[in-house]
Amino acid sequence: MRTLMIEPLTKEAFAPFGDVIETDGSDHFMINNGSTMRFHRLATVETATPDDKAIISIFRADVLDMPLTVRMLERHPLGSQAFVPLLGNPFLIVVAPRGDAPVSGLVRAFITNGRQGINYHRGVWHHPVLTIEKRDDFLVVDRSGSGNNCDEHFFNEDELLVLAPHQ
Repeated sequence: MRTLMIEPLTKEAFAPFGDVIETDGSDHFMINNGSTMRFHRLATVETATPDDKAIISIFRADVLDMPLTVRMLERHPLGSQAFVPLLGNPFLIVVAPRGDAPVSGLVRAFITNGRQGINYHRGVWHHPVLTIEKRDDFLVVDRSGSGNNCDEHFFNEDELLVLAPHQ
């Protein structure tokens, strides 16, 4: 069983999987007569068909016991999925590149700084939301429409990963 080392979340490291939603280092311009700084287009909502809709939800997540055995990952083939923390708490991200199935050896783990959100690109394998607080809230932007938009992959016993507690 391989132990996943948790990396700090950066735009460069996360680029193969999606977008980091943060103001640090992001393009911006002034609006509202100079009283508001707009950080423009931090992520793009991806949908598969013209009939799809981008929707906004709130997910309330409970913490999982650590160390966590990563037994499965999911992907959304018909739309992107963004998570923005509402309470300012860091959270964990476990991802694998796009493909027919996630490759255990390519899985990576990240931790946000509490001010960063993420936007998974269509088809990127990821673990369901992983809070490190007892309970946490996330603003979620994703796709609503017809068709199955959630594939799950369960690893074989020899592919399981252990996510060590973050330091």
